[in-house]
Amino acid sequence: MKPVAIIKTGNTFSDIKNNHGDFETWIANGLGSATPAIEIIDVTLHHPLPQPDSLAGAVITGSHDNVTDNPHYCAELESWIRRMVAAQTPLLGICFGHQIIAKALGGVVDFHPVSLEVGTKEIQLLETGQKDMLFRGMPDRFKAHVFHSQSIRELPGKAVILVKNSFEPYQAVRFAPRTWGVQFHPEADDAIAKCYLFHLADDIRKSGQSLNQLSAQLEKTPYAAAILERFGHILSTMV
Repeated sequence: MKPVAIIKTGNTFSDIKNNHGDFETWIANGLGSATPAIEIIDVTLHHPLPQPDSLAGAVITGSHDNVTDNPHYCAELESWIRRMVAAQTPLLGICFGHQIIAKALGGVVDFHPVSLEVGTKEIQLLETGQKDMLFRGMPDRFKAHVFHSQSIRELPGKAVILVKNSFEPYQAVRFAPRTWGVQFHPEADDAIAKCYLFHLADDIRKSGQSLNQLSAQLEKTPYAAAILERFGHILSTMV
């Protein structure tokens, strides 16, 4: 049985890692028990990327890096993304992963022109999302945790928007028949989200938002979390 690769593009804050694990742990837990064996590929440590046809699928994590800073691993990762798309091997990108897929396929990523989007926010499923294999059957509106200052500013030509909200028009995108990206964080629970608010307190205040208000608005996000399990189910039915 082919494994699932979690492509690790960074680490969470050390205190969060000590108490809750790191990005790859959250994603592996979210994918569910039906998912094939998981391999962790840390591109920040120059781990070689696997051949697309050797995988059942892959998830690209979030990162504290900015896409516009062009981290050292990005060129190789972008080339690999294009090979994954060509091979039609299922691929899901989260936050930074979502953005780097867009860039690899010809889109544009930059800082959001307003500010950072942070906390628990309501997002809207579009008609295209209702017909998509990853999102069909989801509520028209549901809550998700978000933590980002950069966004996709221009989509690649063949991308289809699946989910949006008033701040972020590209909360979820299908880039190719088996390639998806989500700007929100399906892997983060409310405890992790609360920790991120604490770490981003200065940026939140500088943006004119209220840390207390954002903290009070935090809640569980079961429908957003279900996206990882749904992706895991897709992978388990394709192996």
